[in-house]
Amino acid sequence: MSSEAGGPAVPPPPAYPPPAYGQVPPQHQPPPGYQPPGYPPTPGYYPPPGYQPPGYPPQSGYYPPPGYQGYPPPGYPPIGPPPALKPGIIPLRPLGMSDIFNASVSYIRANPKATLGLTTIVMVVAQVVSLLLQIGPLATSGMLSPSALDGFGQSDPTEISDSSIVGLLLSSVAATIATVLAGIVLSGLLTVVVGRAIFGATIGVGEAWRRARGRLLPLLGITALEAIGAAVLIAVVVGVVVAVAETVGGGAAFVVGGLLTLALVAGLVYLYTMLSFAPTLIVLERIGVKASISRSFRLVKNDFWRVFGIRLLAAVITSVISGAVTVPFSLVGQVMLVVGESTTMMVLAVVLISVGGAIGQIITAPFSAGVVVLLYADRRIRAEAFDLVLRTGANGAVESTDDLWLTRQR
Repeated sequence: MSSEAGGPAVPPPPAYPPPAYGQVPPQHQPPPGYQPPGYPPTPGYYPPPGYQPPGYPPQSGYYPPPGYQGYPPPGYPPIGPPPALKPGIIPLRPLGMSDIFNASVSYIRANPKATLGLTTIVMVVAQVVSLLLQIGPLATSGMLSPSALDGFGQSDPTEISDSSIVGLLLSSVAATIATVLAGIVLSGLLTVVVGRAIFGATIGVGEAWRRARGRLLPLLGITALEAIGAAVLIAVVVGVVVAVAETVGGGAAFVVGGLLTLALVAGLVYLYTMLSFAPTLIVLERIGVKASISRSFRLVKNDFWRVFGIRLLAAVITSVISGAVTVPFSLVGQVMLVVGESTTMMVLAVVLISVGGAIGQIITAPFSAGVVVLLYADRRIRAEAFDLVLRTGANGAVESTDDLWLTRQR
């Protein structure tokens, strides 16, 4: 068959059936075993074990895996406990070690003027006073002159008079006292700053000083009491060892001295840990020396090893950081003392070593103070449910959050 033009014949297109309304084409037929939701099951169809159509009550014998809570509908909050309230640097719940260490850095970053600024002022003043007390007697006695120094930058002991030795000892004691006083002042000021930072508030240098200056005398009292107690324990151990050496002999004194030294170290560590919160209590709870000692014992008693471990780790961290900062200054200063040929060079070497020590203290002192105060807050949360009191301050229900630290269990 051919077309009129003489070409090959083209077959006509296939005839499509007209659409049959109400019928589903074969390509749209559901697969075998398909069961629409909400209809009774098709005879002979069995879903796989554990299958549960969405939106239907669980079938008998089906149990979700442990801990499964499902997915909330769109627009609804996630299923689970609400996050802890965190108005400031810590969440108002019992703290972990990472919470304490992170918050000890966070409050410095949140208020650098009242942390690094205060630390810089106090440490610079302390270092200047200490340098004057040390360099003054050395310069007046001529011990800083190159002629009075040997080849290693050390003074010749044969040319030091008795009065110079007494002056050096007194100046060293005075410099130590100035450093201790600076540490007491700095501890009180930083405690006030951390106490405010827990509620998310900042504080200026002047206000921190007004809050802490009335507590400096009790802080001095607790520090003096701790020093006297440590000195008495050391004197008792030395006295016992000397008595054993005179009555029994050197061998027995060595054995007894070793055992007593271990016991002394353990006792000092125990007392140091149990009295960890006494300065903080004096500042924040505004109580006296005796009351702060007994209350610190009560707070630490049931969590001794945790408090000791966190404080020990914080001390290791600060020692490493401080050493990394001060070692370069100390090395350069020692080299200058060895090769120095003038009094000016000697004075610069001593100043350089002191500057390194001051920078190390400026960096690490706020962190150490923050760890102690946050440990104290954590112990009150765990032992006294103090987070409920802190929530009151976070909600703005009181005029001053400083007064909330006075609320404690009787």
